[in-house]
Amino acid sequence: LNETEKSMSKTKVAGVGMIPFTKPGQSDDYPVMGETAARLAIEDAGIDYADIGQVYVGYVYGDSTAGQAAVYGLGMSGVPIINVNNNCATGSSALFLARQAVESGMVECALALGFEQMVPGALGAVFNDRPSPMKRMFKERKSLQGVDRKAPDAAQYFGGAGKEYADEYGTRDETFAKISEKARKHAVNNPYAVFKELLTVEEIMASPHIYGPLTRYQCCPPTCGAAAAVICSEDFAKKHGLNNAISIKGQAMTTDFASTLEDHSLRKLVGYDMAKAAADRVYEEAGVGPDEVQVVELHDCFTANELLTYEALGLTGEGTAEKFIWDGDNTYGGRIVTNPSGGLLSKGHPLGATGLAQCTELVWQLRGDAGARQVDGVTHALQHNLGLGGACVVTMYSND
Repeated sequence: LNETEKSMSKTKVAGVGMIPFTKPGQSDDYPVMGETAARLAIEDAGIDYADIGQVYVGYVYGDSTAGQAAVYGLGMSGVPIINVNNNCATGSSALFLARQAVESGMVECALALGFEQMVPGALGAVFNDRPSPMKRMFKERKSLQGVDRKAPDAAQYFGGAGKEYADEYGTRDETFAKISEKARKHAVNNPYAVFKELLTVEEIMASPHIYGPLTRYQCCPPTCGAAAAVICSEDFAKKHGLNNAISIKGQAMTTDFASTLEDHSLRKLVGYDMAKAAADRVYEEAGVGPDEVQVVELHDCFTANELLTYEALGLTGEGTAEKFIWDGDNTYGGRIVTNPSGGLLSKGHPLGATGLAQCTELVWQLRGDAGARQVDGVTHALQHNLGLGGACVVTMYSND
């Protein structure tokens, strides 16, 4: 770090809030969801909306200034409200910007909010009269594995990446299903999750085949929901007596490298190199390695991506994810508890809210407020949020 960076104040998560996630059609409209989550975060921080200097609002499916429509319910204070859209990494992109604004000294306190009001079914393009931002990625995927007109688009990316990995390392299909079984076990204890019914590996394997190793119960559902976090400086926390604030020890955001397309690897096409580079930067910045992390919320949009991400984040060595999973090292009693919330697979995946829901879960874990999901002795927690097209944000939190 240079001298300017060293002089920047540490950032804290002063408060978090989220609402229970629901299936499409069962939620309030997005302004109500967004306002509710933001209000919960501000109340959790023990401050007033008037203390907020900037607001960053993330959502994927919504019109411009939808952020204002949600935040104005808290008050119309004239502060900057910036709308953010970065596919599935949208929520953590808003978090990244709020943290950056505080760390730079531009403001003492900022709000990051994410919400999504989704429709049933697989994700699809909204605008069909212009080039897709995924055009390069689609062309590369088509050249590597062709196109299955019956399978959802996202499942072809991640299912293909899972198959590529399995072909190299001999990974069994049951290993991918084991991840979904674990997600359901964790979600049982999360009142905010959509899917809390336990499923066995056999039941997961018996669900309809989607693509590659993926079956239906290995794909995250479209979901509605909202989550928020209040980010402040260390000085602001001290001044306002916010003794429950959690530190952001390191954070990095990456986008695609040339290797995404040039290495002709489906794993790299879905963000492996983005995730690894972001994680490596965070470990260096935080001075904390993966062996010192007790809990991680990672982007399990499909079981295949959770497996790949174990290795990208350095939680287990290259080619060893299968053993990591069957040894139970990814759950309670193992080396590191992954997705205690149930993750995207079971908690749900409202695109704009996901990154901030991950943040919320980890803050609760670090405070010891996670109830039946509580991981013992948490001092460091890691977050990974990924969007194709592409963006990845990795964040390290600590309770020091």
